[in-house]
Amino acid sequence: MKLLLVEDHKDIAGVIFDFFELKGDELDYANNGEHGYNLAVTESYDVIILDVMLPKMDGLTVCKSLREQGVDTPVLMLTARDTKDDILAGFESLADDYLVKPFDLDILDSRIQALVRRQKGKVANRELVFGQLKLDMNTRILQREGSRYALNPSQYTILRVLMQNAPDVVSKNEISDALWGDEEPDSKVLRSHIYQLRSLIDRPFEHAYLQTVSKVGYRLVVEGQE
Repeated sequence: MKLLLVEDHKDIAGVIFDFFELKGDELDYANNGEHGYNLAVTESYDVIILDVMLPKMDGLTVCKSLREQGVDTPVLMLTARDTKDDILAGFESLADDYLVKPFDLDILDSRIQALVRRQKGKVANRELVFGQLKLDMNTRILQREGSRYALNPSQYTILRVLMQNAPDVVSKNEISDALWGDEEPDSKVLRSHIYQLRSLIDRPFEHAYLQTVSKVGYRLVVEGQE
């Protein structure tokens, strides 16, 4: 099992590190939220153990930003705060579980094992289907009528959002948020990504799934709906 631990308290981090390394697990470590976020978006982990109070970027922001980037690795939040509002804030940031300090290491391990089992069940059936489009969310491979396409991260994010909402219209702002969060570039960049995606999945075929809704956004349409 490969874990990412994001915790700025050295003593707590050391205890967690020793416990899981003795069990034979592999751990990466970050002592601030910014470093933890960068590791989480570039590496693959079974679970992220994420402290709430962190320098540079707090744990709630890290978790929320990861979800906006499409990172669905299970996140277990660690915090010294145990009020109802604090716990709800953790789940509202789309964390998967919440453990209050101080905690028993065996309990932490049990929670992590439960998250791994849950994630394996989700991963086994992670395919989106719309008409003849089939998107494997594990491999980011799209299939259409016998053709297979390996999508880059931007193409995958756009198509995932469109398929999850199809046949409803998805606004340009919603797609931009999924791609870049608050750091949205020039609007021409989104148009360029849409053009590339349309060229990849629609241009070789008679029916075009990807439709532009003027001044609003984009949607996927079935045959006869154009």
